Amino acid sequence: MKVLKFSLSLITTVLLIYILENSWELPGLGRIPPFGKFLDPFHGFWQNSESKKFTGDDEIMLTGLKDKVTIVYDSLLIPHIFAENDEDLFFAQGYVTAQHRLWQMEFQTHAAAGRISEIIGNVAIDYDRGQRRFGMVMAAENSLRAMENDPIAKMNVEQYTAGINAYINQLDYKHLPLEYKLLAYEPEQWTPLKCGLLLKNMAQTLNKGDKDMQMTNALSLFGKEIVEILYPDNEGVADPIVEKPNSWNFIPVKMDSIPFALPTELINVSNLETPNPTIGSNNWAVSGSKTASGAPILCNDPHLSLSMPSIWYAIQLNAPGINTMGVSLPGAPNIIIGFTDSIAWGVTNAQRDLVDWFEISFKDETKSQYKFDGDWKDVQKKIEKISIRGGEDFYDTVLYTVHGPITYDETFQAENNRKNYAFRWMAHDESEELLTFYKLNRAKNHGDYMEALNHYASPAQNFVFASASGDIAMRIQGRFPVRRKLEGKFILDGSISSTQWQAYIPNEQNVMDKNPERGFVSSANQYPVDASYPYFVTSTSYEAYRNRRINDVLRADSSITVQDMMALQGDNLNLQAKESLPMMLENIDQTTLSETEKAAFKILSEWDYFNTIESEGASYYEAWWNTLFRSIWDEMKNENAVLSYPTDYTTIKLLTENPAFDFFDIKSTPEKETAKEVIQKSFKISVEDVEKWKTDKNAPPRWSDYKDTSIEHLLRQQPLSYHVETGGNSGIVNATSSRWGPSWRMIVEMKKSGPEAVAVYPGGQSGNPGSRFYNNLIDHWAKGKYYNLQFMQKPEMTGALYITELNPKN
Repeated sequence: MKVLKFSLSLITTVLLIYILENSWELPGLGRIPPFGKFLDPFHGFWQNSESKKFTGDDEIMLTGLKDKVTIVYDSLLIPHIFAENDEDLFFAQGYVTAQHRLWQMEFQTHAAAGRISEIIGNVAIDYDRGQRRFGMVMAAENSLRAMENDPIAKMNVEQYTAGINAYINQLDYKHLPLEYKLLAYEPEQWTPLKCGLLLKNMAQTLNKGDKDMQMTNALSLFGKEIVEILYPDNEGVADPIVEKPNSWNFIPVKMDSIPFALPTELINVSNLETPNPTIGSNNWAVSGSKTASGAPILCNDPHLSLSMPSIWYAIQLNAPGINTMGVSLPGAPNIIIGFTDSIAWGVTNAQRDLVDWFEISFKDETKSQYKFDGDWKDVQKKIEKISIRGGEDFYDTVLYTVHGPITYDETFQAENNRKNYAFRWMAHDESEELLTFYKLNRAKNHGDYMEALNHYASPAQNFVFASASGDIAMRIQGRFPVRRKLEGKFILDGSISSTQWQAYIPNEQNVMDKNPERGFVSSANQYPVDASYPYFVTSTSYEAYRNRRINDVLRADSSITVQDMMALQGDNLNLQAKESLPMMLENIDQTTLSETEKAAFKILSEWDYFNTIESEGASYYEAWWNTLFRSIWDEMKNENAVLSYPTDYTTIKLLTENPAFDFFDIKSTPEKETAKEVIQKSFKISVEDVEKWKTDKNAPPRWSDYKDTSIEHLLRQQPLSYHVETGGNSGIVNATSSRWGPSWRMIVEMKKSGPEAVAVYPGGQSGNPGSRFYNNLIDHWAKGKYYNLQFMQKPEMTGALYITELNPKN
């Protein structure tokens, strides 16, 4: 009996140890960590909790350094790195970035490469297949090839990689970032390819969107005349980024016109990825002639996904020939947005069409050859091995043509006929973005800025500039194919070479401006240039409101201060509502309204058009506009073809100028509606929706609650995510929607005595949820407050959190 009890006890103990020391996939719960290790008080998640009195190592010995590196961490945990040479500078940047953001860096590069299944199992298989079929790894490999062909870029990325690995090689389970413990896996060695993947991940966010398939369907269904009404390339809104009519003094590249190709059938697809209209950014620079101090002021706030850990990592880099500060992308060297002793720069997305889809005609079902210029050309087949945690490896075959990869076929998303189209993307090409930022980080003047941008190709950006010498400038930089009229808006014929990108706009002919008479330059994703610019310009859509509000404010003031620019970055005026709501209210027959509807009408009538935290008018307008928009464009929900929606600006223009337009008729109702009827019906429906929201929430519809802005962890884990109270919305200068917003607000005054900068972002320097530096900046960011950036000329003890020395280990 004793032997039996002992045996049962031993078996139970062994079983418990096995269960507690291993990670398990549970139905409905996903993967759970090995609780024995995870709950271990000496090595588990408890060790990720940092005390409020933050301290760091005084000295760290590292193999790979040439000389001593001093790192001063200020009160915000921003590292100020002082090195004796470039090699050590980038080694140290990689090391300290990995210290605070390693899991984020690796997770994002796994996502870019289509390797998430390795971490979370087969639930991510379709995502991973999609990433492989978009050619993300190919794009990163091409980018890496360009880096390795340039000695400066090669050193840059290799030293950054060495620094990351120096940190990884020190790690044990106790010191692993929390997410590794939650998901029960460990980091792998960093490689230069991962730096390329990180850059392509950003390009995917900013420049991979298109609507060629939707536009092809619209052309087939509605005809050219209606397409031009619904989807104009230029909506005619004033204030392009650069406006200097008939002053483009160059001979443009000319190309013969060719017909665009239409597929033989409508492209009825499901889950078609479309560009997110809330993605955008603002930047501007004001000349000293318009500022109170007489020094130029530069402002930038890129609008991206609100996520934890934050997209950006603030840092200062100092070595012989370089002293620069700003934000980097965790996983890539250099500073992306920032300033030096002499210049400041910032970026917004250039909103240009850099994607095309080509219809491919295969010879037979083997898909080994396809028609090209009257001959049969061999397909390049690439076998993709996708490792799946807890499952067998999955093998996918991706077909490559001269245009790019075939993204969809009978084996992937075969439920629709979006198949046999090749994907051409500018980010697939070799590029030298690292050199651009390496040189910007060392720039002294406008000439240096221009030379640095000559290396930049993708994703296309609007680069704003200001210098201590008084210059301001804007340059729209990227590698842009020369487009024939209408080209790139529709599916192209992949069987002929004449539909390929034949030429590119020379760098010196890109849109740019320096020291304009109006005293400022600005961009907010609007149409880039006046109509006299000799190249055809198109994109999925252009912003119509933020840019005009920014320019109106900048024009009106001739004594601008940094405080004024803070107010402008947080400006909540809803220009769309200001221009559309009076017309909408005029179309309401008040005699038909219930008491509840009359109350809503009164709130809207008295609203000041500002989307502040407390505003109820903003909530009623948003509900009404969204209902009205869906009612007008119900025709776009076509069972036989995916279609794109017109913009808000075009919709309002049609409501105002053409109230009898056929599209205003609601398909689901027997009567024929005009603008007036659809506006009235949508108002009543929207009031019902708001009333339901009030009942469900048992609260008034304050705008911040109705909008419900949250900053989510990359794993979508609620305990690691945050709800924030803030105003604004997409289309407003304070472009904070529910999940997107200003990811970094920076204002730099370029004084001759040295730059003075303030900044903030929604998160914190540390990627560790157990650190007080994980979310310590969120409150300031939500309230429109800023922190002064300490731009050090030498290592300073004053106000330092702590100082670390990195020393070479022999």
